[in-house]
Amino acid sequence: MNSRFVNTMVRRYLRFDPEHPFIFLSAILAFFGIAIGVTVLIIAMAIMNGMEKEFEKRLFVMNYPLTIYPKVRGSVDKDLLETLEAKFFDLKFSPYMQTQVLIRKGSTLKGGLLFGVDPEREREVNPVFAKAYTGSLGKYSVIVGKPLARELGIEKGEKIMFLFSRMEPAGLSFMPLSKRFRVEGLFRSGLNAYDESYYYTTFRTFEKILKREKDIYDGIHIDSKNPMHDIELIRSELPSTVGIMGWWQQNGNFFAAMQMEKRALFIVLMLIILIASLNIVSSLLMTVMNRRSEVALLLSLGATKREIMQLFFRLGLIIGLGGIAVGTLLGLGGMEILGRFDIVTLPEDVYGTSRLPLDLDWKDFTGIIVGALLITLFSSLYPAKKASQIDPLSVLRNE
Repeated sequence: MNSRFVNTMVRRYLRFDPEHPFIFLSAILAFFGIAIGVTVLIIAMAIMNGMEKEFEKRLFVMNYPLTIYPKVRGSVDKDLLETLEAKFFDLKFSPYMQTQVLIRKGSTLKGGLLFGVDPEREREVNPVFAKAYTGSLGKYSVIVGKPLARELGIEKGEKIMFLFSRMEPAGLSFMPLSKRFRVEGLFRSGLNAYDESYYYTTFRTFEKILKREKDIYDGIHIDSKNPMHDIELIRSELPSTVGIMGWWQQNGNFFAAMQMEKRALFIVLMLIILIASLNIVSSLLMTVMNRRSEVALLLSLGATKREIMQLFFRLGLIIGLGGIAVGTLLGLGGMEILGRFDIVTLPEDVYGTSRLPLDLDWKDFTGIIVGALLITLFSSLYPAKKASQIDPLSVLRNE
């Protein structure tokens, strides 16, 4: 194959032809269509990954890597805790008790979960709690979320009323158990669902108010750097009356929905590139039809069908690859601009961050480039094949 001949003809056909401006316009539209499609795909996938990792980070903090829970009441106790600490000394454990409560401030009621914890242990596994913990958490003291405190209009050091599900006698009737707590600290995790419904106090307070048995826990939170590996090791050491689950199991439906949404978005946006590639097909087919006599003449002068096929295939490839290259640069540049400047701001109380999170995974980036490249290759192949099938005798006879 004469590559010099093919390259010369490619350069000639890429130039603007004043006699057929629509062919050049169709090629330009294909070029920009592919570029815009790749740009949008890169930025969209970066936003989806960034949002997923941002939610994962928030949920990871408040849900803990691993959680041990009792299948039979009373099966998670101090003896089990000490056994696990002796066998897994590289992990950090924080036992807890929990109960549902209502907070009352004036006429406002808010429901949530009150946790009884060992503050020193809890600060080791929960960085959000550690920031709010001041070093002391006395009897009938509590740590609540900043959004809740703001909504109820309470400050650190003030007292709020907690209503428990346990009933106690009150004359001839029963009333919910109530107790005033002093707000000792305020935490902020970034997700209002947790900041408004999680409250922390001590085991001592829990046992005193609810008459709970000492050293019998509702579960144990575990901090692990590799929870998916450690969960199996810990499970093998647990009795049949105790179970364990990871944070990904607690929120599996949420992340499965996000993954499905990301795949659907990828497919929909890839259709932009597919539609743009149709302009490559139409542009090349119009070029073939308008240059039938010229192609027939080249074939009669000694050009091979393979050279003609390569000529039109390279034309489509140059348009497609040019669009992919420009789209990649625009996409990466757009990510840089969105990351550096607050062009798009988010409501922090909903998303946990006011800045647009961007994180382009290399697998998604590779999928975008490979997908766009395959679409370009197939779009260029059909017109090139049609050009190589021109019969020079029939064309020149009719000229």
